Amino acid sequence: MRVLIVEDNLALADGVSRALKKMGLAVDTLHDGIEAEEVLSIQDYDLIVLDINLPGIDGLELLRRIRVKGNSVQVIILTARDQLQDRVAGLDLGADDYLAKPFELAELEARIRALLRRNSDQSNPIITHGRLRFDTVARRVWIDDNSIDISRRELSLLELMLNRVGQVVSKGQIADGLANFDTHITSNAIETHVSRLRKRIKPADISIQTIRGIGYLMEKV
Repeated sequence: MRVLIVEDNLALADGVSRALKKMGLAVDTLHDGIEAEEVLSIQDYDLIVLDINLPGIDGLELLRRIRVKGNSVQVIILTARDQLQDRVAGLDLGADDYLAKPFELAELEARIRALLRRNSDQSNPIITHGRLRFDTVARRVWIDDNSIDISRRELSLLELMLNRVGQVVSKGQIADGLANFDTHITSNAIETHVSRLRKRIKPADISIQTIRGIGYLMEKV
């Protein structure tokens, strides 16, 4: 899952970013409404955490432009404004949720999990592949009844592969799913992550095949 945070308070943006990365999400952070609009024209996201009071254009105008373009990305508005008319305006423009500052990170995390659960179109959003189970909301993985330790990027890689079982996933798609503005995922790094993930899921008798020159394939069980 890839998330964009648009928040001009640098300390708050950093805190939210750190919390979401711990959830196993790929996170980008911007501090300006115009810049965010430009990025959204070329990059897809699963969720936007959006402040209302932004330089350039404010969050409500950015949200309006996003929806006018037909972008259905889920949006949580974060703002110091807690008056009824502001909440109504945000929801009417297409926000999926609204959280007034100050807030606890635990509440934001819970609301994001709820949106991810809703987006999965399942009441119990667990992907099962053979003996492996992946809870896409709690970000936990089991083989049979045994929970396995897995890094944030391996979680993202596993989710990407599980959503494309039987399809070849290119290195470009993997890099796009794992990277953020602050990092660059090299081809060697991708190979390392894939190798580590193979070892994690080997006890479940699940293999990831290398399709030379193209990418990787998680085979159907």
